[in-house]
Amino acid sequence: MIHILYFDPGLGAMIVQAIVAAVAGVVLFSKNLMFKIKSFLGIAKQEDDVFDDIDVKDSDIESKPHSDQ
Repeated sequence: MIHILYFDPGLGAMIVQAIVAAVAGVVLFSKNLMFKIKSFLGIAKQEDDVFDDIDVKDSDIESKPHSDQ
């Protein structure tokens, strides 16, 4: 006797979601792992600080008038 499995749309969507999540998890984990290995070996590129060129002092923030007062 032949048994035919029935996949409803909900189960199909769940299977596709599980596959996509597994692939994304492997990609992100391996990227993080490779960065840690490269930084341990000293061959990782140094990332520039995006906010390094902004020169804001605490006194500048405190001396500005507030619009809500």
